Amino acid sequence: MKILVDADSCPKPTRDAIIRAIKRTGIQGFFAANRPIPGIPNDELCKMEICETHHGAADDRIVELAEPGDLVITRDIPLANRLVEAQISVLDDRGRLYTKENIRERLSLRNFMVGLAEQGLGPERIPSYGKKELKAFADGFDRELQRLIRQARGTGPESA
Repeated sequence: MKILVDADSCPKPTRDAIIRAIKRTGIQGFFAANRPIPGIPNDELCKMEICETHHGAADDRIVELAEPGDLVITRDIPLANRLVEAQISVLDDRGRLYTKENIRERLSLRNFMVGLAEQGLGPERIPSYGKKELKAFADGFDRELQRLIRQARGTGPESA
């Protein structure tokens, strides 16, 4: 089992929480980005890979490395769709789990919003990532991480 992070757009507090979990659990962590991301250690547990600069290179690398039983953190819904189709667990940076049941709706909504933005009609965005969003991420991350750990050990209901 490993934790893979789409680090390009991952907020710093989220990255910090993931790094703490990697150190605490001893699970291998992999961060992929198209540019250097400060604060990510490059040691025996945490690996930072700077991918090519073309669009989607980091996403492609994450898809290449991810296997069922891994956990991926991304806010990129098309990437999440690719991973969910490959039966990989995916969370966004607010702790929401992407599933086969919800990914198509989220992808459709995302594509609609991109279309509006391309027409100049998109809603004004004021990104907010504070304590509330970090707590939601931490709760969802811990819940899914513990489920995957139990599954890997063969001790959870998912292993039956």
